[in-house]
This record gives sequence, C-alpha cells and structure tokens, in this order.
Amino acid sequence: MTRAKNPPAEEPIVERIEDVDVATEMQGSFLEYAYSVIYSRALPDARDGLKPVQRRILFGMNEMGLRPDRGHVKSSRVVGEVMGKYHPHGDTAIYDTLVRMAQAFTLRVPLVDGHGNFGSLDDGPAASRYTEARLTAAAIAMNDGLDEDVVDFVPNYDNQFMQPAVLPAAYPNLLVNGASGIAVGMATNMAPHNLIEVVAAARHLIAHPDATLDDLMEFVPAPDLPSGGTIVGLAGIRDAYATGRGSFKTRAKVSIESITARKTGLVVTELPYLVGPEKVIEKIKDGVNSKKISGISDVTDLTDRMNGLRLVIGIKTGFSPDAVLEQLYRLTPLEDSFNINNVALVNGGPQTLGLRELLQVYVEHRISVVTRRSQYRLARRQERLHLVEGLLIAILDIDEVIQVIRSSDDTAAARTRLMEVFDLSLVQTDYILELQLRRLTKFSRIELEAERDKLRAEIHELETLLASRHRIEALVSDELAEIAEKYGTPRRTLLTDARPIATGAAAKRAAAILELADVPCRVFLSVTGRIARVDLAATENGAPTITVPTRRSKHDAILSTLETSTRSEIGAVTNLGRLIRFTPVDVPMLPPTSVQLGAGVRIGDYLSLPNRDEKVLAIVSLDSDRSIALGTKQGVVKRVATGAYPNKPEFEVIGLKAGDEVVGAVQGDEGDELVFVASDAQLLHFPAANVRPQGCPAGGMAGVKLTAGAHAIHFTSLPADRLEQTVVVTIAASNETLLGVDTGSAKVSEFSEFPGKGRATGGVRAQRFLKGEDALHLAWVGPSPALAVGADGTARQLPDSGAKRDASGQPLEAHVAAIGTRIE
Repeated sequence: MTRAKNPPAEEPIVERIEDVDVATEMQGSFLEYAYSVIYSRALPDARDGLKPVQRRILFGMNEMGLRPDRGHVKSSRVVGEVMGKYHPHGDTAIYDTLVRMAQAFTLRVPLVDGHGNFGSLDDGPAASRYTEARLTAAAIAMNDGLDEDVVDFVPNYDNQFMQPAVLPAAYPNLLVNGASGIAVGMATNMAPHNLIEVVAAARHLIAHPDATLDDLMEFVPAPDLPSGGTIVGLAGIRDAYATGRGSFKTRAKVSIESITARKTGLVVTELPYLVGPEKVIEKIKDGVNSKKISGISDVTDLTDRMNGLRLVIGIKTGFSPDAVLEQLYRLTPLEDSFNINNVALVNGGPQTLGLRELLQVYVEHRISVVTRRSQYRLARRQERLHLVEGLLIAILDIDEVIQVIRSSDDTAAARTRLMEVFDLSLVQTDYILELQLRRLTKFSRIELEAERDKLRAEIHELETLLASRHRIEALVSDELAEIAEKYGTPRRTLLTDARPIATGAAAKRAAAILELADVPCRVFLSVTGRIARVDLAATENGAPTITVPTRRSKHDAILSTLETSTRSEIGAVTNLGRLIRFTPVDVPMLPPTSVQLGAGVRIGDYLSLPNRDEKVLAIVSLDSDRSIALGTKQGVVKRVATGAYPNKPEFEVIGLKAGDEVVGAVQGDEGDELVFVASDAQLLHFPAANVRPQGCPAGGMAGVKLTAGAHAIHFTSLPADRLEQTVVVTIAASNETLLGVDTGSAKVSEFSEFPGKGRATGGVRAQRFLKGEDALHLAWVGPSPALAVGADGTARQLPDSGAKRDASGQPLEAHVAAIGTRIE
C-alpha cells in the first residue's frame, strides 16, 4: 500500500484594488456608449444615407448574389448571413431594418424587393421565416463599383471579413429616402424627397458651386412623401432647408363624393406620411363618442391590394362636407405634422445639415468615387497593356523565344534569359512562360494589336479625365441624370399654401357652422322619376321666385312639387302605400335660373328602393296641416289624418288589400275635389269633405264604383279655386297590342265639362273609344297646360284643349308614357 504524495501548497492570492473616481468612470463609460450609439447604430452617414445595419444588409445581400434578376431567398437566411458576418447585434434589429427597406410606404425608393407579408401602416410583418427578399435595381446602384476600389473597406467585428465603410451610392439616398433614429442626446428625422428633383438640384450644384438655397429650392421645393398627400404651407420647409431644422404639415387627399344617390361622403385616398387608416378610424370614433366630432354617420375602410387606400367617411344629412372635413383635419391624423431634424454623420461626427450642405457632401462623395474608380480602371488597363505589349514582342520573334526557353536548364534560367534578350519585365516574362501554344496564331496577333490600340485609347481617356476635375464633375452629373431617368418617378405629394387649421376660440366658432343653413327651397319630382331642388332667393318684395324655362327639355313634366326648406323633413309616397322620410338637403340642387330636371337624380336610387316595381307617386310635407289623399287601383280612397304619422324612417300610410296599389297621392285641403279616372273611361269627382280622415293603418273607404274588369288608373286632388284652369287628358288604345306599339288616341277636355257625382258612384264617361280601342291606358287631371313625355323623357305633342267630355280622341304621332304639369 503506497501513501499519497502531499499536494502542492496553493499560492497566496494577491489582491489588487485600485481607487477610481466614480464620476470620472461614469463619464468615460457614458461617452463611449454614446459614441457607439451615434456612430455605429442610430445616425446615417451623410454620403450614402445609410445606417451601419442598413449598409451591412445591402452589402451582405449583394455578396450573396441576391440580384433583381434572380429568385428571392428566405429573409431569415439574409438575417443570419448579416448577423454572422457583419452586424454583431440581435436578429430582430436586422429583420426590422430589412422590412423597412422593403416597404413602399416608408421609403420613396425601396431598396429591398420583398415577397410575402412585409406589414402595413397598421400591422407588423410576418416572421422572417415566412418572407423572402432580394435587392431592387436601385439597391444595385447603391452597391455599384464596390469591386473597383471606390470606397475604403474596414474589418468586421471579429476581423474575419471586410466590409465597406460607405457604399458608392449612385444617387443621394439620404435625401431621397430620408432617415429616422434616436441616439444619445440627439436624434435625426429626415423626410423623403423626389429622386428626379434631388438629382436636378445636385447637378445644378455641380454646374454652379456658388448656387444659393433659393436656387436649389427651384429644383427641390419640398419633400415628396411615399404616401402622397398634400403639404400645407412651405415656410417651415425653407427653414429646414436653411438650418437643418423645421416642420411642415401634411394633409390627406380627400374628395367629396356621392356614396349613394342619397348620401354624401368624404373619400380618403392618400394619408399623411406613416399614418395608417386604422389610426384615423380610431381617432374619428373617439371624437364622435366624446362629442368633439359631429356630422359623421359611419366610417368604412375599403382598402385593398388592387385599388389601394380608400377610406369612406359618411356625412350625416344636413351637415356641410367641407366643414366636417375641416373639423377632421383639426382633430384627427388626417392632418399631421412632420418635424425635420437633419442630423447625419460627416467625417465620423454628427452635424446638422441644410439642403445645400447635404447635396455638397454627397457630390464630394461621388466625385471621390468616380475618381477612385477611374484610377482603378487606369491601373488595370495599364497593367493589361503592359502584358499585351510583352506578348506582342514574343509573338513577333516567337522562334527565338522558343529557342531561348528550350536551351535553358530550368524555368528560372529561362525567365532570366528572356528578360535579358528581349528587355522584358518580370511580369511580362512570367506571362509569356505561361502562354498557350494556341495563342501563337496570326489571328491572335491581330487581336492583340487591336486590344493594344483600344487600351491605349482608354488609358488616354482616363488620364485626360483624371487630369481635369471639371471632366470628373461632368461625368458625375451625367451619371446622375441616367439614374434619375432610370429610377425616377413623378412627384406624389402636392404642395399648397392653404390656410392653417383654426384652433382655440376660432375652432369653437367653426364647429357652429358644421350644419348647412336651413334655406327655403322648392323640390320637384318629374313624371319620369327624377328629383331635384331649387334654393329660393328672396326678391325685393320678399317673395321667392325661380326662372321658368322658355323651352322644354327632357324630364321637365312635373308629377309633384313641394315648397319646403333644406333641413325640413318631407316624405315620399309610393305605389305600395309606403311613406319614406327624408330631407332635401342632399337632393341635387339646380340653379334658379336654369331648372332642368334632367340634371336631377332618380328618386328610386336616391331613396334606395329595394323593390324595382315600387314607384314614388308624390312628395309631401310632414309638418303641414293638409292631409294626404290617396286613391288605389281598386277604387279605394283615403285621407290620412294630419299628425298621425309614426316616428319611423318609413311606414305604411294605407292598409292595402291583396293585389291593390296606390295610383295617386296628393296633399290637399278639405275643400278640394277628389278625382278618379278608370280604365273604362269613367271619371268621378266628389268633395274631399265626404272622406273622413283616418290613421295610417286604416284601409280607406269606397271611392269609385268600378265595372267588371275595370280599374282606377289615375287619382288626384284639385284645389277648389283652380278648377276653372284644370284640364282632363285621356289616352285610349287597345289592350291586345304591346305597350308603346299602338300610340293610341288622345283627348284634352276642360274639367268643367264633367259633372260631380257622389262618392262610391261610377262617374261619367270621359272618352268615346274608336274602333280597335277598348280601354284608357293613361289619364291625367291637372292645371293647364298639360305636358306629355315619352319613356325617355322627351316632349310629346297633345291635341288642343276644348274637346267634349265624351268625344273620341285624336291619333297621336308618338307614344306618350306620362303626363304632368309645367315648372312654376
């Protein structure tokens, strides 16, 4: 049994404690951290407009060969490549930057071509494993020339790879795409600009080094935002271009459109920079709920990938769309501010730069790039010319060259003897020794001589270029022009000097005029179903008036007229016995001097009638003390009691029996005369006082006694004081012919020719049928003169008035679809 050796004694630990001033240590550490954030993370370089992570992504993708003419690769692969070789930070920061460079709503000229869900203004992107990416053509232009020693390369974080300190940047990327970032004690926020405008300003600065800011702003008047919109006011922009700091306001592009025939809305197609539709909708809803915003009925987001942004804001009836829009500009992100703070790295340090300084830094960078590129190309061509000249010497005396090589003991001896015999350099000699025999043809000699001449010409051109800064500047300018032509797009953001939005007390005063004024108006409904209004202006004696057209036009035969005001509630009575409430404020307005109902809107579209067979027969006032008289196809009459209307958007004013419908509706007084005309040419009129007013659900009472097979085709109410000016128009035809084929015969008689009868009687004959006629197809009773129209609204000629009540009609030249009265 052996004993274990004694373990060696442990060496004593020597403590080393140094006293350090905490304030000094904190100051030094903070400055190192601040410099790292400023230089290596947050601020862009003024030359290529890129932060280090952006530059490393573009360089890494370029090294991976992710060009526009090749397929996309997984974004996670790009993130891993960049993180492993160049950017020693988290993958989240790299992917977020990659996504931003692919978003067309963020950059004016995107640098990454993304495939997949790269997010929107309201939603984030999909994970990197679900998306794919490659470089855009504009990004290739940013990398163009890296293989020609145009910029300095620096080691990566672990000294294993080299990366560019700055990209060649074929266009002013910092101005074109802008930048944003927060460093320690400073921040940058730069707006995007239009590539064509920025290039034009840079070229002007190259040609005129003493150009002033006003000269440059002739080319770059303001930023050009990817989302478009409108810039309001330019004073803050000039301050930013002069000092590097300023602000401006952007507004959404909004148009006032008819959403439906009855409803007006604000349609938003462009939003301020980096403002999403969901943010706007949320602010509008908050404002409506808190009673700060009024006049809005609903907000609908119709945005899609095919048609782009479309945000529809419905306006309540009676509110001015312009006033509501002004309110939205003041209280929602439809108007937003952008604060410019042009801070970028110049020679490794942060500086605040104006427009001229930004352009100057970029121009100097491009001059340096073009100069180094030309020097590189000159050196390569000189090297190649040196080899070609040596090869030509060898070919001219190839037999002796071969003899020297064969008689030499080894390669070193052959190299030395060739240099001595033919006065060649070491590089030329090595090239000749590696020469392939197939190059020793006559054709190869001709090719070499042509190459020599070409190289000499290119060398001369490059030397001439490098000898003149003016030529280099001209080349830089020409290359910029090519870039602008290739990648430039028209300006998207409009510029305006619109007045600022009112705030404070002015804003409160503005809120009071959101609703439209309640002015007197006259609403017209044509027999062809078109509705329009005329706002009435007061004359010197206070009576409202309009100008009656001297010549007839389409659709000008009137079925119903109502004197009201723009904000009063009125009703439309249909043939199905319904009354639909609406206000005429949204009805198309016609000038009082040219009332042509063809410019109106179809009332069926305006009221959005669900049933195509439902027709509006009259427009009535709901505030009047006059009752609504209705007559139905089955001869029922009813007067609706005033004040009995339900407080509903639409309701029934008569309880119709199966198969029945309303043929006429008129608002009148108890002293009026009610008139029925039946298809068997019988006319009955009796006092309205004989019909007791009833509530809306009631079904009415017997109005006219109809013979077998007959039905009422017309009903109206006539004021007692206008019976002398009233005419009766009847048109007879055959039931066996198609509608519109047989024009029929018409008769116009004075209403005084027809004696009154009691309610629920058969009346008197209104027209004698000619041979082949068996029914009245159309009848109308109203003030003279009567106006007849065709199905398309064009005027038709009627016979002269004065025929006996039971006389036969006169043949018509064209089919008559409806009859009405003239505009008064």
